[in-house]
Amino acid sequence: MFNQSGGLQTGTSTTSNPMQDYEVVSPPDDSVSSLAFSPACIPQNFLVAGSWDCNVRCWEVEQSGKTVPKSMQSMAAPVLDVCWSDDGTKVFMASCDKTAKCWDLASNQSIQVAAHDAPIKTCHWIKASTYSCLMTGSWDKTLRFWDLRSPKPALIINLIERCYCADVDYPMAVVGTAGRGLIVYQLEGSPREYKSVELNLKYQYRCVAIFRDKKKVPTGFAIGSTEGRVAIHHLNLSSKENFTFKCHRTNGTPNGYQDIYAVNDIAFHPVHGTVATVGGDGTFGFWDKDGHEYYNPAKKNSIFLRPCFEELKPKASP
Repeated sequence: MFNQSGGLQTGTSTTSNPMQDYEVVSPPDDSVSSLAFSPACIPQNFLVAGSWDCNVRCWEVEQSGKTVPKSMQSMAAPVLDVCWSDDGTKVFMASCDKTAKCWDLASNQSIQVAAHDAPIKTCHWIKASTYSCLMTGSWDKTLRFWDLRSPKPALIINLIERCYCADVDYPMAVVGTAGRGLIVYQLEGSPREYKSVELNLKYQYRCVAIFRDKKKVPTGFAIGSTEGRVAIHHLNLSSKENFTFKCHRTNGTPNGYQDIYAVNDIAFHPVHGTVATVGGDGTFGFWDKDGHEYYNPAKKNSIFLRPCFEELKPKASP
């Protein structure tokens, strides 16, 4: 898939690893802002990471857990988000340089496919029944949709404030903004606002993840805040089904004060629906949103700035 001339140099990470998990070799030289595993439609497992060193790196992850550096692309400013195309042939990269690029893995070349008037905070590929496009959210207070065949956006939606977080699971998109704005979009046909949502969270939203029901239909979302709290919100059920829970906090001993940390990312298990959170306290935890049950967190690791995704597992053979 890759032009091997762009490969990374291998190395050994010195990051603390109390759980003895698989460590990625040749990690970024600065904070990681985003991670994305390749879609299940391709035979190999790949991991891409965007970071504040202005680079996007790609590794192949073998079934043993070993990581093999494959290639790297650079941007003119820190990278804030990455995502894959639905067929696994391309990676999209959003940057503080106000642009987003498409990295074609076969040719190992990248081209600009989107532009804003301020840094691009989020990027998501949308595969609909009648169209495919890239959705980008920016600090310029707009949400833009891009047909890769055109240099101009196919659609611009004005936001009430700067885009801070977003998630897409067709036909739903959720966008969180500065000032605790939260908007749900309907993507079927043509993207349009479905409803604005007010939550019982007092502090800034940091991350959002859409969840599905037992029929695998997107029906709601979880949103994490800087106050160490997550809200679970169902769109079409009674308010009794919605709740919040505290996480990433100390127990208040021995000094009587509780340290509270931001929830920096959320992910749902694609099969079981279990939610994972990572926080600024350097821990991750697992939660059963339906049973309202908490699973003990792992041992403390290095501080988690961003993000978490479902656990790595070998793909089933066809």
